[in-house]
Amino acid sequence: MHAEPEAQAAARTEAEAEAEAEAEAEAEGRGRGRGRSRRSRDGGRLPLRRSLLVRLLAASITIAVCSVAATAWLAARTVTNAFQDEQGQVLANDAQIYDTLIGHAADHTDWSAVRPTLRRLAEQTGRHITLTTHDRRPIAGSGSTTALPTRASALVDPLRADPALLPGVKTDGIDPRAVGPYRLPQAERKELQGRAEMLQSCLRGIGHTVGVTEAPGGRPSIIVPGDNGVQQKASAVCALYTLDTPTPTEQRALDQLNALVGDCVKRRNLSPVTVGLSFASTGNGDEAVHQCIDTARREQLAPYVAPPALLFVATPAGSAAPGFDLSPANTVRVAGVAALVLVLTVAVTVTVGIRLVRPLRALTDAARRPAQQHLRVPVTTNDEIGHLAAAFNDLSQRRERMEGQRKAMVSDIAHELRTPLSTIRGWLEAAQDGLAASDDAFIASLLEEALLLQHIVDDLQHLAQADAGQFRLHTEHLRLRELLDHVAAVHRGRADSAGVTLTAHTEDAPTLFADPVRLRQTVGNLLSNAIRHTPPGGNVTLRCRRTGDQVVIEVADTGTGIAADDLPRVFDRFWRADKSRNRQTGGSGLGLAVVRQLTEAHGGTVSVTSTPNEETVFTLSLPLST
Repeated sequence: MHAEPEAQAAARTEAEAEAEAEAEAEAEGRGRGRGRSRRSRDGGRLPLRRSLLVRLLAASITIAVCSVAATAWLAARTVTNAFQDEQGQVLANDAQIYDTLIGHAADHTDWSAVRPTLRRLAEQTGRHITLTTHDRRPIAGSGSTTALPTRASALVDPLRADPALLPGVKTDGIDPRAVGPYRLPQAERKELQGRAEMLQSCLRGIGHTVGVTEAPGGRPSIIVPGDNGVQQKASAVCALYTLDTPTPTEQRALDQLNALVGDCVKRRNLSPVTVGLSFASTGNGDEAVHQCIDTARREQLAPYVAPPALLFVATPAGSAAPGFDLSPANTVRVAGVAALVLVLTVAVTVTVGIRLVRPLRALTDAARRPAQQHLRVPVTTNDEIGHLAAAFNDLSQRRERMEGQRKAMVSDIAHELRTPLSTIRGWLEAAQDGLAASDDAFIASLLEEALLLQHIVDDLQHLAQADAGQFRLHTEHLRLRELLDHVAAVHRGRADSAGVTLTAHTEDAPTLFADPVRLRQTVGNLLSNAIRHTPPGGNVTLRCRRTGDQVVIEVADTGTGIAADDLPRVFDRFWRADKSRNRQTGGSGLGLAVVRQLTEAHGGTVSVTSTPNEETVFTLSLPLST
């Protein structure tokens, strides 16, 4: 009698709910589309200063400029140091050449025998050496005649030597090796050497360590270390063996020199002076007198030395000295190389940047498409961008799956809420039409549907609170055996009505720190689920044991079981093995999802194992303290 109004009401309610759900989904899609279109219009193009390609190009150009600058600076420093080292070696070689040629000129009256010396110096220094007269006529060279440098390296004149190149030369410029008439014959040398040995023995006898040197002319001299006082004391003690007395050869040369000096002094109306072996005047010390002495010495030594000659020292290529020529052509060449480096850097950067930006733009375009399309982007590389594309595809796939789950959940919620509401509405309309009596059975039926509706709403609220992170536990110390016995007692009546045997077994009595209300709800959901899926004559067992620092609660049943492919989805919301939504074999599909949330809120885990038509075991693992 009540079936027709109930069916009509259920049909009308289901149609209205489906229409409302479709309208809401369409409105939501349009809203997302409009928001996405606005974002596309607002963020379609980035400013150049924020473009990845521009920033990459700027960074590469900066690095290239710094690299070129650092390379140029390092090259310049390296070339400079190398040039300085080479220049120092060149100066040392030039000084050696100059010193050798000055010594040759001081010991020879001409340049006829200098060619072997030039060849030897050229082999040692790797330079081309040429001697010429003042008018650049060749005298001798170390090799074949080549073009001479513009300027001469030095003037080779032992009577006007350069003190900067020859440290042993005094300010008068006369090389000490130019001795001329002062060169001692062998007999006089032996006599002076004998005196030097006796003087050396005398000085050693009074405790002095002395040395003997020999001048280029053959005259020995004694070196007494110490200050002037020590030297004067030693000279006074051993004055008998003095070496200051000129030999006959030296005296003749000094007489000739004094004659030349006397003529010069007389011409300048200066006082007469006498010059000794030190070539210093014993009378007037005027500058003009020193000039006369220097002039007289050069005039005296001129016949004994080689005539002055110009010295040209060049590289085998003919240049005066090797060096780094930063000519305009070299400057242009260096600038061209730097510009080429910059151009190549820009080209490579642009190419790499485009390759990098292209997949990013593809990702951006895919992300801006409507959410309903769930586009994928091709993964063409195995680098970071390829990983990003793969992650985007995974995210799109998850979004598609979640969207499907959301739609299914909305449909499930509508169906679960529509069924009790349709029943309540049908009975109320039947009562209003006088087709149903308001007796105890009528009220009990409405109350049962209302309780079912409240149970679904409560489960949805618990899950929503868990998703929002607002789920709160009121934990306390509780005896687990008492709690499990209470839950088993509550469900034993329902089990007896279904013809199922419910037993509880606790190995010990652990104390657990948990929320008693939530824990009873968790175990109750598992027992209710087990009883519902166990046929008459089956068994449901509630077990508890302690394993290490964990408490393990198991709910086992001998019901229909769960297929292996369905085990991973058991704790999903609104999922049921019975797709027909039969109230006799399936609930709302939220009980096990609530079990997982409550267990995880206590810091534990829940798992399930099942052998179809034999046994299904749900296991809760909870820490003893949380």
